[in-house]
Amino acid sequence: MNWPNRITIARVALIPLIVILLQFEAPIFQGLALIAFMIASLTDWLDGYIARRFQIVTNFGKFLDPVADKLLVLSTMIALCGLGRFPAWVCVVVLFRELAVDGLRLVAVEQGRVIAAGKLGKIKTTLQMITLTLALLDTRMFGSFPITEIFMYAAVAMTLWSGIDYFVRNGAVLSGGGKTR
Repeated sequence: MNWPNRITIARVALIPLIVILLQFEAPIFQGLALIAFMIASLTDWLDGYIARRFQIVTNFGKFLDPVADKLLVLSTMIALCGLGRFPAWVCVVVLFRELAVDGLRLVAVEQGRVIAAGKLGKIKTTLQMITLTLALLDTRMFGSFPITEIFMYAAVAMTLWSGIDYFVRNGAVLSGGGKTR
């Protein structure tokens, strides 16, 4: 197994730790959850950089990397939602988009096609990770400025936009015809 795939697996392994740490209200546990989330988020960039830099991109990595991102983002969102620190509707929007896009990808695979992750999807993931970092961070240090909410709405908008973009660019697979871009 190559290093990028190991790093991706490490990201997945951090998810239960983050969720468990969030269950404890003590500031030390909340801080450790924040650090673990930030490390996991940074591994998303690191595994991709190493894979491209050393030309060790694998099908396993192409599959696991976006799954790891979705698991990290959704698990953290749901944990924060359960603690009353994140709106449930945002979790629903993100989950709906991810399931819809994954369904489209499955239909494409059945037709022998691959729908690669696009730039909008990468921007979406980055905005979601920044939003969750801010939600984990005590944003009261910014006073009454609603920085977390601003990033949350930007992440929701990008989540919807990137989902619509996937269907616009690749919707032909639903009818069994046309090429994906």
